[in-house]
Amino acid sequence: MADLIGYIGVFLILLAYFLSVYGKLSQSDSLYLILNLVGAGLACISSILIQSIPFTILEGAWALVSLLALWKNHRKVS
Repeated sequence: MADLIGYIGVFLILLAYFLSVYGKLSQSDSLYLILNLVGAGLACISSILIQSIPFTILEGAWALVSLLALWKNHRKVS
């Protein structure tokens, strides 16, 4: 189960990156940030399940940065 969660998380992160590199999404777009947030969150859960502390820290930080950027974007719109 941990692998499946991790695969989905990594897929979402890579999808966001791919769409950004090919000009389909800006790194400040909400969809880009949501893909990163959900993807990193799932990868973080997977890392916790397999007890990989370095990747738990990495993915947790990635999710937090995405969440803060998403919140910042939301505040600009409001």
